[in-house]
Amino acid sequence: MTEQHAISIQNVSKIYQGGKQALDDVSFDVPQGSIFGLLGPNGAGKSTLINILSGMVMKSSGSASIWGFDLDADIRNAKANIGIVPQEIMFDPFFTPFEALELQAGLYGVPKSKRRSMELLRAMRLEDKADAYARTLSGGMKRRLLIAKAMVHSPPVIVLDEPTAGVDIELRQQLWEYVVQLNKNGTTVVLTTHYLEEAEQLCDEIAIINHGKLIAKKPTKELIGMAREKAVVLTVDKELTAAPMHEAFEKSELISDHVVAITYNKDRMNAGEVLAAVQAMGLAIVDVTTKEADLEDVFLTLTSGASE
Repeated sequence: MTEQHAISIQNVSKIYQGGKQALDDVSFDVPQGSIFGLLGPNGAGKSTLINILSGMVMKSSGSASIWGFDLDADIRNAKANIGIVPQEIMFDPFFTPFEALELQAGLYGVPKSKRRSMELLRAMRLEDKADAYARTLSGGMKRRLLIAKAMVHSPPVIVLDEPTAGVDIELRQQLWEYVVQLNKNGTTVVLTTHYLEEAEQLCDEIAIINHGKLIAKKPTKELIGMAREKAVVLTVDKELTAAPMHEAFEKSELISDHVVAITYNKDRMNAGEVLAAVQAMGLAIVDVTTKEADLEDVFLTLTSGASE
């Protein structure tokens, strides 16, 4: 296999009956072996794109391939190379977890000798629930079962659509440990999440969709570097009754009687100029700390700038 992209999306659009445009000429590639973030506000088009990859939704135009197999020309091989964990918890309540995995493996044509049902249940910490009815599982257990179902045919690409929605912090941590291990073992992971700190920590590269359009696609570090606003927290020698104001400051907030947090646009001024402006007000600076931009800053800037 020499194809360098795990997923390739080229000029994909989707217009539903009634004229609603869910995707508008979206193009990007997901590198093999990466953890790739697909982010955007609710209703941005992420789920439509995932449903196109799963074969559940037909695109209106454009092309898409999975592991080098075109979704139109070779949908069987394309689907065989991807596992999708849906956002909604869907399962048959009358099957046990073991039976659910065996059935899913059978649907993908995995011979009995090559099925990994118990191995996957063990990885998802569901081994002790192998023979319990799925309807008796907790919400977190059901979500882990969905991940196991997506892995029964050992796909080289797995898509996780909001996998930690509604689960507790401990389970989130367990899921991410498993995802990282999957990736280390060679699986390409595509992740959608509204927990931006997760995307920042996990993803090598991130694409952001808003109103059906791709508005950014960069390595995570580069994306964070796009944040225009920066902040400094200054401790000054005099007691403050109000935050010092300047026309070039985006925001100035009093933290305590000697400490102020100043947000500025790095396109308009730098940190040295902020300090000089404060000193020009007759304040001596005792201490300076900076607040680094994070993915949330960039996400809010990009999506609010393109909002309706």
